[in-house]
Amino acid sequence: MTSPGRPSGTAKILLVSAAAIVSLEALTFGVLAVLELLAVSSERVGLGVGATIFLLVVAAGLAWAASRVAVGESWARSPLVLAQLVQLGLAWNFRGDPAWLAPAIALPAVVVLVCLLAPPVTRALADDHAV
Repeated sequence: MTSPGRPSGTAKILLVSAAAIVSLEALTFGVLAVLELLAVSSERVGLGVGATIFLLVVAAGLAWAASRVAVGESWARSPLVLAQLVQLGLAWNFRGDPAWLAPAIALPAVVVLVCLLAPPVTRALADDHAV
């Protein structure tokens, strides 16, 4: 049994799938933050610390939005859609060498966008505001 206003069925499956993929993206950003911090040298302390903080903020934001969209909070879909569109632009910039990098960045973004913009999800999240 689901609580009122919470997506169920296909919409719930799609939202949880998107949230799982975005959680992995957030984890990736967290790992990149740690790697960046470990690579800080005396010549680039400001850049290294700044990049580390930025990556941690992105990781936390993605994780937070993923957790909220998984339970059907409609506001969380917008930042996740924006993040996936940015990720597609990033994949476009990384096309070429190595050949696997652009698809590795783009594929999860496309899957998340398909899940978040699917008609059952749109209906379920729109119904939440109809009450």
